[in-house]
Amino acid sequence: MAKVSKIVLGKRPEHFTREVRFPMLDGSTGTMEVKFVYRSRKEFAALADEAQATVKATANAEIARLEKAVSDSATIADFSQADLVARQAEFNVDYLMKIIAGWNLDVPFDREALEELVDTLPAAVSAINTAYREALLEGRLGNSAR
Repeated sequence: MAKVSKIVLGKRPEHFTREVRFPMLDGSTGTMEVKFVYRSRKEFAALADEAQATVKATANAEIARLEKAVSDSATIADFSQADLVARQAEFNVDYLMKIIAGWNLDVPFDREALEELVDTLPAAVSAINTAYREALLEGRLGNSAR
């Protein structure tokens, strides 16, 4: 039977928990309980705007660096897949640190553990982001066990 809660406006939670499922590399399904930071829809939109601004600022800085290298007739380093992946991972970790308050994994939640999760289980990143967005914007339980 589903849990029924009385609605109380003005008493917002600090956190909420969701069970997040994602495909593992061996074909099985991984599951973890994630304790998320609660945000209102407006606060979530502001967080999304902040993330977009970060991406835009990073892109603009890279464009400026390349334009300067061209104007200085400097050699431009070849594209590096490793650099691209490292930048994506850093962005993902920074974002996830803003939305996650904890988890039920066998290692404590901290930046180092999150970096390992992002690097070794890329499907988890997408599943965590989707679960958070759906919970805040659509009110979906999704894969929630609660």
